[in-house]
Amino acid sequence: LDTSVILKWLQDNYQCEIVTFTADLGQGEELEPARAKALKFGIKPENIYIDDVREEFVRDFVFPMFRANTIYEGEYLLGTSIARPLIAKRLIEIAKETGADAISHGATGKGNDQVRFELGAYALMPGVKIIAPWREWDLLSREKLLKYAEDAGIDIDMKH
Repeated sequence: LDTSVILKWLQDNYQCEIVTFTADLGQGEELEPARAKALKFGIKPENIYIDDVREEFVRDFVFPMFRANTIYEGEYLLGTSIARPLIAKRLIEIAKETGADAISHGATGKGNDQVRFELGAYALMPGVKIIAPWREWDLLSREKLLKYAEDAGIDIDMKH
């Protein structure tokens, strides 16, 4: 739901060419639906990046995390949060490759993901404009997201 609405919202509010990026960290079946969704929104095939970063993720992030015995509050592995710097790195690489003047992410204000994405991006490309829809839009409830999707003709798969 969030990704579909964000794509449409960016198109409606920024009237810009959109380049999408999905990091393959090993999640498997979510990848091709991401491509299909981008195509459905009119994203050019050459502007859809689904990059296999599994090897780099394990080598440069997961193994060092294990070696450091990094566990949050004594019980939580940091697999999700440790991926954010790698995603930010690749996002900035793609922005530079494509000449993008801004990047966007779908992190909500609930956790630290927005900070992880943005600090990583600023470290690699100071001055990059970051568009964070969750801080800009007024779609602050699931009901409002669903209404926006319905009004925009966005087909929502409610299984996820």
